[in-house]
Amino acid sequence: MYTVENILNRIEFLRKKMTEVAMDKGFTDIESVHISQELDLLLNLYEEVKDKSKSDMKD
Repeated sequence: MYTVENILNRIEFLRKKMTEVAMDKGFTDIESVHISQELDLLLNLYEEVKDKSKSDMKD
């Protein structure tokens, strides 16, 4: 199971890595694009987990 902390740590790691790769290889390089796609998935997952967490607190 994913925890909010784990997701946020991975998001922060990927943000840094994407910046490094993009500055080195360019924003349209396949590695930059793959990192960006993974980052998008994690950001969506974070929103889902966060919303579920809020919902669980209300119950």
